[in-house]
Amino acid sequence: MNSKAEIAVFVIYLAFMIGIGLFFFLRSKNAGEKEYFLGGRKMGPWVSALSAGASDMSAWVLMGLPTAIYAMGVGQVWISVGLALGYALSWVFEAPRLRAFSIVADDAITIPQYLTRRFRSKSYALQVTCAVIFLVAYTIYAASSVKAAGTLFHTVIGMDETVAMYLAAGIIIAYTFLGGFSAVCWTDFFQGLLMLGALLLAPVFAASHLTVNADQITAETPAFFNPFTSWQDIASGLGWGLGYFGMPHIIIRFMSVESQKSLKKSAAIGITWTTLILLFAALVGIFGREMLGFDAEINDKSLVFITMVRRIFPSVISGVLLSAILAASMSTADSQLLAAASAFSSDVYKPLVRNNKASDREMLWTGRMVVLIVAVVALVIASNPGAGTIMSLVSNAWGVFGAAFGPAILLSLFWKRFNFPGALAGIIVGALVDILWLAFLSGTGLYEIIPGFLCGGLAAVVTTLCTRKPSDEVEALFEKGISFQREAKQTKQEH
Repeated sequence: MNSKAEIAVFVIYLAFMIGIGLFFFLRSKNAGEKEYFLGGRKMGPWVSALSAGASDMSAWVLMGLPTAIYAMGVGQVWISVGLALGYALSWVFEAPRLRAFSIVADDAITIPQYLTRRFRSKSYALQVTCAVIFLVAYTIYAASSVKAAGTLFHTVIGMDETVAMYLAAGIIIAYTFLGGFSAVCWTDFFQGLLMLGALLLAPVFAASHLTVNADQITAETPAFFNPFTSWQDIASGLGWGLGYFGMPHIIIRFMSVESQKSLKKSAAIGITWTTLILLFAALVGIFGREMLGFDAEINDKSLVFITMVRRIFPSVISGVLLSAILAASMSTADSQLLAAASAFSSDVYKPLVRNNKASDREMLWTGRMVVLIVAVVALVIASNPGAGTIMSLVSNAWGVFGAAFGPAILLSLFWKRFNFPGALAGIIVGALVDILWLAFLSGTGLYEIIPGFLCGGLAAVVTTLCTRKPSDEVEALFEKGISFQREAKQTKQEH
């Protein structure tokens, strides 16, 4: 296929993304760390909702998830179900309290900062622990996005895959480095619209190109159309939803929304967008199998969406639709780089290295340097042939975040008795159990986030009950957070 039109579309798209970064760089040259890392808490409902969704749905939703369904069948659809439920619950129950609590906790701008200030602790143990987990897990997560971009360029235009990864990483670094959180959210907004459009169109047009009948598919994969393949598949798929409660680059969008009033609208937009994305990603996998038949190369390189789009549409349209993979890759990688940078610079460098004496300018450039370093390491991982598939890289990072931070954040928002030792124990145990399960018990077929989340939550509760109750000041902060949320809700109802 002639790829000149596709290349032209890619170039225009990438230039547009860099343009957004330059715009916010020039507009906010003298901004402080709150502006760079949280957009000054000025994000509107549409931008915050689509940014949260796009930063979540990386290239795996266009490549990894459809290919898993394409190869193994509709039993993998439970991942979509679990994610849709988890995302909805996080917006409805977690978002309103997290925004309120982060404000009353001395206007915290990162998750580690919020957890430390929530307990009025002078210890940096929790911040450093969180920052270490952030740097490791986000580097792996970002590697999946870089790898997806490399696969796209190699498949479409024949560019060397490693060179393509360097190009994609360079573009992502450019607008994240320049524009910070505002640039990331606005690029995510446009990329979210593009992803939705691509996933809506592909299966609709594919339905008229189906060539493989159900009998042939079941002959190759007997359980393809059976959603109830095993309890492990069902539990593991639903378990993906647990990740949302502790996914820092997603839930920080809750903290950035301009007002409590905007949260309800953001929730409706975000939940609708994510549900549609997951539904049509599943249809791409099913229709892809019925249109393309089983192909080992498509399975190995996660090419279902790419192959389907290039066979159905002319090059200009396919270029636009395939740009959605770039959108998915970049919208997640930029958020991950920024979250890692904010965790290190605000939670390690500023308090420990500079004794809280770093200027805003120094913090900005420290964050930018961390963005660069994490991106380079992610690039090294992605270019390693033995690094794993796009889906496996995402699932590993997703499991660590959900198991480590989900229980601690939920308990901090809903349990007045919860204390600092409990939060620290929950984060450490959750992360360790997740990693150890992956290393030694993955053969059970159960996704490691489930035992990690349960053990992390249990450790948090037991440690809290076995240690001193929070001070009156900490309990007062909890009540203040509840009051802040309640007053905002009442104000919204009065208007």
